[in-house]
Amino acid sequence: MMTTDSEPRLDEVDRQILAELQADGRMTNVELARRVGLSAPPCLRRVRRLEEDGIIRGYHADLTPTALGYQITFFAIVGLESQKESFLAAFEARVRDWPEVRECHMIRGGGDFLLRLVARDTGHENALTQALTAAPEVARVQTLQTIRTAKDEAGVVVP
Repeated sequence: MMTTDSEPRLDEVDRQILAELQADGRMTNVELARRVGLSAPPCLRRVRRLEEDGIIRGYHADLTPTALGYQITFFAIVGLESQKESFLAAFEARVRDWPEVRECHMIRGGGDFLLRLVARDTGHENALTQALTAAPEVARVQTLQTIRTAKDEAGVVVP
């Protein structure tokens, strides 16, 4: 299924399957097969192949943070003391253990990492920021609190 240039080789049915599952990962295989114009067994085989090839990483529920008490979403641009692999790995391991850190991206230009975090309130946000700045490998932290979100799409564009 993968080409030599590591670009996935997907036909139109694969693309339809991916788009449908990305929009509604809870639909039954029978419903998915109906939507993409296949019978259920070949549809399931295609889904399993897409999973095995790592194109489908998993399935999850998209939760509303405010409904669970997380009133604040904020971003942190984090600069480390050093870009040595030991510092990078230590920081990544640290934030991997923080449930409030929902995303961690190593970045280029203006910092070393960009984090997306959720907090219950301003006090919680401040505590998270203080914990970040106190981390031994961290040199600087800039936080950016969201005011509103105009777009929040899960997944990727299906080619």
